[in-house]
Amino acid sequence: MKALHITIYGIVQGVWFRATTREQAQRLGVIGWVRNTPDGAVEARMQGDDGPVDALLAWCRQGPPGARVEKIKAVEVEPEKGIQGFRILY
Repeated sequence: MKALHITIYGIVQGVWFRATTREQAQRLGVIGWVRNTPDGAVEARMQGDDGPVDALLAWCRQGPPGARVEKIKAVEVEPEKGIQGFRILY
């Protein structure tokens, strides 16, 4: 089990980043959440098997059409118990 807390910087709000991240996570079987931050970034927590988590992180480096990812900060964290599915937080 691998868990990451990531922050994505660039043009990442208003381009369906959260919704498409959730779609990708669900497709890959990754659990966690994604949300916008007040400073214009997108923040996410993702956990699951190594391969799917790495695949979702790789997808986040590009994002959806319309996004322009300039930088990603990724920190490995302890897996959290009780997380189910992949949610968009508001």
